[in-house]
Amino acid sequence: MVDPVFIINRILSLLTVIGDFFIVVIIIVFLFFILKGKLNSLRKSPVFNLLAHYSFHFALIISLIATLGSLFYSEIAKYEPCRLCWYQRILMYPQVILLTLAIIKKERHLSDYLMALSLPGFIIASYHYYLQRGGQSIFPCSVVGFSQSCSTRFVMELGFITIPFMAATAFLLIIILMLISKFSRSPKS
Repeated sequence: MVDPVFIINRILSLLTVIGDFFIVVIIIVFLFFILKGKLNSLRKSPVFNLLAHYSFHFALIISLIATLGSLFYSEIAKYEPCRLCWYQRILMYPQVILLTLAIIKKERHLSDYLMALSLPGFIIASYHYYLQRGGQSIFPCSVVGFSQSCSTRFVMELGFITIPFMAATAFLLIIILMLISKFSRSPKS
């Protein structure tokens, strides 16, 4: 019998690698258009328009996977979340609700609020990943009650993917999708 934690680790790791690939491609494309001075021609691209039109839908899928993944790890795999994990959860979980409402009500202006949740989430997840990779603690992340130390690694896939790395990728993807949504609505110059 195959261990469900093993399967979920592999699935989430694969999705993280795909997400990181997407991040790199988007950054390269934007830099290319910025350096060429043709950023407005990017708006005419069918791929860009697809991303812009469905940016909230893609962000909802990402936040839902991140939320369900964190719940799987704590409730089924029984990995006790540390303090930094809780901060990341506090910033990710409401995004599922906000994105769902934004899609239902067709309210694209919520991108600022989603980025306001995702940016500190990305910073916390990046710092958490830094701690797990052996970095020196800048802020105390002491063990509180029954929670784990912030440097504890429950998952290590492909030699670099940990749970905070997955979370950082999710937060960064949401930020990029919200920036694409905002850019598509900004006045053309």
